Amino acid sequence: MKKILPAVALAALLAGCASERTTTAPTDQFLKNIAAYCGKAFAGQVVANEPHTAGPDPFAGRRLVMHVRGCAEPTRELRIPFHVGNDRSRTWILTRTAAGLQLKHDHRHRDGSEDPVTMYGGHTREGGTPVRQEFPVDPESVSLFRRQELTASVDNTWAMEIYPERIFAYELTRPDGRRFRVEFDLSRPVEPPPAPWGYGS
Repeated sequence: MKKILPAVALAALLAGCASERTTTAPTDQFLKNIAAYCGKAFAGQVVANEPHTAGPDPFAGRRLVMHVRGCAEPTRELRIPFHVGNDRSRTWILTRTAAGLQLKHDHRHRDGSEDPVTMYGGHTREGGTPVRQEFPVDPESVSLFRRQELTASVDNTWAMEIYPERIFAYELTRPDGRRFRVEFDLSRPVEPPPAPWGYGS
């Protein structure tokens, strides 16, 4: 019996090491959860928009569709166009980095040229979870917002959530109480829309 115990202990130790090696980081599982929908599109609706900003609401009365489209390297980068009616100017870009996950907003004009306010976003500061990741604004984006006199945005925090087969959500919050959130129904795919502006066919 004495000869068996060390072998059992060694096997348990090796199993534990293997388990640690194969554990998926929350950021990687988050990307994997979204990548499972590559090629599919889903309709959504705004569920929070507080406080309402002055002027016309660009989302009111328009069909909102997200499309998991850019999946050439799904474990490293995903591109998700967000269509607002016929406006195809927005694409969310999620990129895996050595430190976590980065979110950028690619804004284009109809001719494919870049908007003056584009490629802004943030980077995770903590591991997050497989279903929710938060992206506090990064220094480059703060500089961009200040140059463009968008001072309210220098405190932005974006978030994304995915509950497989249920909901994908995009959210923007600020310390002043600003909260915008749109949710997409993952249980009901819709016909994929055309390519976003600047991305070809």
